Amino acid sequence: MTTYTLKQASELLQSKKISAVELATEYLNAIDTKNPAINGYITLDKNLTMAEARAADARIAAGNAGALTGVPVAYKDIFCQTGWKSACSSKMLDNFVSPYTATVVQNLLDAGMVTLGRTNMDEFAMGSTNETSFYGATKNPWNLENVPGGSSGGSAAVVAARLAPTALGSDTGGSIRQPASHCGITGIKPTYGTVSRFGMVAYASSFDQAGPMAQTAEDCAILLNAMAGFDERDSTSIEREKEDYTRDLNQTLKGLKIGLPKEYFGENNSTDVQTALQQVIDLLKAQGAEMVEVTLPQTELSIPAYYVLTSAEASTNLSRYDGVRYGHRAAQFGDLEEMYSNTRAEGFGSEVKRRIMIGTYVLSHGYYDAYYLKAQKLRRLVANDFQTALKDCDLILGPAAPTAAPKLNSLNEDPVQAYLSDIYTVSVNLAGLPAVSLPAGFSSDGLPIGVQLIGNYFSEAKILGAAHQIQQNSDWHTKAPA
Repeated sequence: MTTYTLKQASELLQSKKISAVELATEYLNAIDTKNPAINGYITLDKNLTMAEARAADARIAAGNAGALTGVPVAYKDIFCQTGWKSACSSKMLDNFVSPYTATVVQNLLDAGMVTLGRTNMDEFAMGSTNETSFYGATKNPWNLENVPGGSSGGSAAVVAARLAPTALGSDTGGSIRQPASHCGITGIKPTYGTVSRFGMVAYASSFDQAGPMAQTAEDCAILLNAMAGFDERDSTSIEREKEDYTRDLNQTLKGLKIGLPKEYFGENNSTDVQTALQQVIDLLKAQGAEMVEVTLPQTELSIPAYYVLTSAEASTNLSRYDGVRYGHRAAQFGDLEEMYSNTRAEGFGSEVKRRIMIGTYVLSHGYYDAYYLKAQKLRRLVANDFQTALKDCDLILGPAAPTAAPKLNSLNEDPVQAYLSDIYTVSVNLAGLPAVSLPAGFSSDGLPIGVQLIGNYFSEAKILGAAHQIQQNSDWHTKAPA
């Protein structure tokens, strides 16, 4: 049962060939067996899971079920849910049990989905390898010596290992797309503001966006239908009509113009990534798509702009963790100031501290204009580059990462090199555009490689439709680790 896609599980549940209780039990048993090696899940509550499964079966029996009723889902540890610990994989929130539920989680609960647990992540979503977690690194199920990517590495790993048919992640600078690429699954980062951020622990508020991760583009489209929508509790939520993200799944690729940015096809990419890209290009051409050369000249500058801006926002957002209201508090301190400093020194890991320090520096008097303001101007230039490129094409194709998943601990001594691994993903977040990562082959040593399709604002249906057609004519997405 644990090999089902989201759509397959949905069809079997609706036809009553399986029950939600049976399906949840199968996944929980598989988690017990496989998760200790992978460390993808960090919080489980079988009683809560089975209660939701029984409620789903009751809805199905009463004829009140929807397409997602009874389908299990895993949540990145960044999403709050009443009664569940939501720690953001940090010591700072290790004792925090949420008193409220994130809007996107509530949307899926209302649809009847069954919560399997919370997945591991880089602490406060800061990282590209899932190694900064307070609960230890997640391992890539394709090879336990490699990282799964980050920061949504736990969500990617559990879907790849068939420990969940789907999972939610968040994408600040590629944190859905990069781990999806490294783990051989599909993941989409929607247009900024499409999915509510209420109840999602903030890292960088003008970048963070929740999105679905699953085996297929079709699964992601089905889940996004339930996730998306205006939320008055989120000031960045966009008020627009609901749409059906599955509507273009059967659209032909004939005549579709695919932009190939010259900056995405350079020497930064490994030979394996270049081979995977060419395979996808050949497939698209065979289906009648047209390749168009475009340029995104600010690509290299997107990395410094991104890390200046997100670190500045992180410095502000994480100032609330002071040991007073909730979360960790130092046991030893002499006065209030010492309580603050000891609490934050103990509660945050080294990568979070690094980004807080960078953010505080670039926001300080004398450096605001030199760094923060300049980065904001660069952000506008990056967005303009995409608009210029998308005048000549419908979608943009590129790698999700320059290499396959690196070895564990290989980037820990060089944080700059780790930051550079996000070169193809951060610019999408700077511009607020949607993009999907999908499997496109394997490296010479058997690790998955993904590519990403980028579209203009609110073109999720078109992106997912193109991804679905690629998957209808390939089998990379059907492969699973041993």
